[in-house]
Amino acid sequence: MIKDLTKGEPLKLILLFSVPLLIGNIFQQLYNIADLVIVGRLLGVESFAAVGAVAPLFFLIVFVIVGLTNGFAVVTGQRYGAKDIDGVKDSVVVSTILSTVVTFAFTILFSIFINPVLHWLNIPDNIYHDAFWYVEIVVLGLISTTIYNMLASIIRALGDSKTPLYCLIAASLINIILALVFIQQFNMGVPGSAIAVILSQAISIILCLIYVKYKFPILHLKKSDWLIKFDKNFYNSAYEHLRVGVPMAVQFSIIGIGIIIIQSVCNTFGSNVIAAVTAALRIEQIATLPMMSFGVALASYVAQNFGARKFKRIRLGVIKTSTINVILSIVMALVMRYWGTDIIREFIGTATPEVIDIAHRYLLISTIFYFFLGQIFIYRNALQGMGETFFPLIACIAELVVRSFAAVYLAVKFGYIGIFYSGPIAWISASTILFFGYFGSIKYIIVKVREKLHNRLLA
Repeated sequence: MIKDLTKGEPLKLILLFSVPLLIGNIFQQLYNIADLVIVGRLLGVESFAAVGAVAPLFFLIVFVIVGLTNGFAVVTGQRYGAKDIDGVKDSVVVSTILSTVVTFAFTILFSIFINPVLHWLNIPDNIYHDAFWYVEIVVLGLISTTIYNMLASIIRALGDSKTPLYCLIAASLINIILALVFIQQFNMGVPGSAIAVILSQAISIILCLIYVKYKFPILHLKKSDWLIKFDKNFYNSAYEHLRVGVPMAVQFSIIGIGIIIIQSVCNTFGSNVIAAVTAALRIEQIATLPMMSFGVALASYVAQNFGARKFKRIRLGVIKTSTINVILSIVMALVMRYWGTDIIREFIGTATPEVIDIAHRYLLISTIFYFFLGQIFIYRNALQGMGETFFPLIACIAELVVRSFAAVYLAVKFGYIGIFYSGPIAWISASTILFFGYFGSIKYIIVKVREKLHNRLLA
């Protein structure tokens, strides 16, 4: 159901909006976690490490798609907040065209350069075959990932966070079933896991489209809506979407590149370290999902209120969600420090004590810095919801540089333990830039809007 986020108590709206997002994000993680658990328990540590070794490359691809589609959806949300229904439909059409073109270009590019990239990642020879086929299959099915994320972003931009959740739950369960069937029954190994991911995402697209047909009249596009005239209006609309979408895609890609650099360093320490870090990161991603969900909810809230020019509501929403994320960062840090390794032990049934110990050391270090990660989710999404891309981009660049330097330098000095500090150091750098960037940006925007209103009154 479409929800107007420009009216009502901000915190209540964001909380109600974020709960389906949180559940949805948990099920989104099941795409990879279910595969990893099934692979780890049925095929062993080496197969588990193969998927884990190329996971950052998979994340890079998905990050770019998510950043691009979320950026396009910001325009959709702002137009809906301004009650421009024709503009909303135009945004959907333009988003679909641009997303499709970018995806096909991405698929061709990665298919050509996949071998050099895997060699650059320092993939060990004993897991190279499985790693190659996992990435290759995911890349070939990238259009499914794009269309689902585009649909989910547009629906969330209209204030509905439940519909993507329902589709995702069903698709996640199907993914688990397919992974078990392909790996256990058909003996397809790691490639079977990748095929299950792509097929389950395709199913989620079908479910979303069916739901849209019956529940979202605003998204019922006629044939005439798709008859695009490549004139000045189209190019202006495309530019408006790309102006927000491309910087967000770049931001997400920078995050992905940073993770890839760390993974390439991590891969030099062998299968045990790869498996331990992979498991720890997956568990940590689940632990930080509540904080991330508040950030995503805030982006939709800010986009609609920005379109309606309700800046006081934006500031109030940011302050309240920031406070909640401080509390969540403390709670989740305690949970991970005391029970994280028990979860990891269940995560990899065949893990050796060495793997568990390495994963435990990672969690002891990273949990101290969850506060900074929580604030990144808030201020980055608030800025993006306003269509401001400069400070998020600068923060991502700083995060990449700091993370990469720290990973390489500290790994030389302290071994794989040094890698564990690279993420927290990057979080501190990025959160600082985003914090000051948000307060400077919203102050500047309010001043400019007041100047425009004043000039209109004088005219």
